[in-house]
Amino acid sequence: MLGQMAPPPYDKEPRMPADPLGRFLTALDPEHRAAVGARPREEQERLAAAWERELESDDELDTLDELSPRAAEAEAARRVLERETD
Repeated sequence: MLGQMAPPPYDKEPRMPADPLGRFLTALDPEHRAAVGARPREEQERLAAAWERELESDDELDTLDELSPRAAEAEAARRVLERETD
């Protein structure tokens, strides 16, 4: 069974959720993830939509995304939450 070896364990990176809300929650730091998770679902989805718009519209994040997609997503999440608290 030479061709049926399992991939090495370091090759397994946690999968990013496919839905926008799941991706948004994953991009948040643990403290903010818990706070947003405690909000009503409709508000969570609104924040996730704002996060997606932030990722799509900011050229600065495009550059960061090329270097580190996760860092770009985290920065966009931080910006969205910062606007919500102003």
